[in-house]
Amino acid sequence: MPATFVIVPQWQGSGSSRAMRLVDSASAIQGDLPAAATRVVDVPVGAGESQGTGVLRFTALQSVLANQQRVLASTAGPVITIGGDCAVELGAVPHALASSAESTTALVWFDAHGDLNSPESSPSHAFHGMVLRTLLGDGPAGLVPDSPLSPTQVVLAGTRSLDDDEAAFVDASGLRVVPSSELQQPASLVEAIARTGASRVYIHVDLDVLDPAEIDGVGYPEPFGLSVQQLVQAISEIRASYPLVGAGITEFAPSTPEAASDDLPSILRIISALTRPVQRAEEKTP
Repeated sequence: MPATFVIVPQWQGSGSSRAMRLVDSASAIQGDLPAAATRVVDVPVGAGESQGTGVLRFTALQSVLANQQRVLASTAGPVITIGGDCAVELGAVPHALASSAESTTALVWFDAHGDLNSPESSPSHAFHGMVLRTLLGDGPAGLVPDSPLSPTQVVLAGTRSLDDDEAAFVDASGLRVVPSSELQQPASLVEAIARTGASRVYIHVDLDVLDPAEIDGVGYPEPFGLSVQQLVQAISEIRASYPLVGAGITEFAPSTPEAASDDLPSILRIISALTRPVQRAEEKTP
């Protein structure tokens, strides 16, 4: 079944000075997607309030999540979520996992950062740095999913910048990490997924997993990242081995609306890698 694109132009989870650019950039990507296969989630204009949770703009994040869940509830088949900040995965990942409840799903988290802070440990209190930890069940009430992920289901890919608390969480939980240097050979990532025991995969892409030389439009660039070709090849290797139950592309925040056009060809290559038909290994004729 062809994928549906769900656009979530959320900015309230971001702590970047470019946060508002996430709105325009989501629309820029939308302009290159098939209109008949695209749906848009309503995002409130206001910033919202923290309400003592330790999460900036908490009430706005709750509102977007509820709107996103309503759209997803009436959407059949795999969904490619276009953010917005990484917090858009709070609705997308549980939806994808629920749609494949009879199978074990691995979450591959392509991101320069771990997004594993808690409201107590976060230096910024911006929720996009807490998303994965919340998906794992350790987050603010009202945002934690009903069925959290197990650490055994998660593979961090291309991650190279962790706060001290995040690094301690990785060690304590046993999260698998495949650094950028190992992604020179995508087979290492496929092997890490195999060790989860999963039969299906969800792919999250924060565009800052790319090297800053490859993309300008991110709020938190980190050196020594992947090339676009390496990311596309890694996605292709995953899809050749596992069915894809969904994916997300997040954190596209160009410095100006005009600058968005410079990065769009790379983003469209990534979208193509996620959506084009593939023949998995077990389907190939000897």
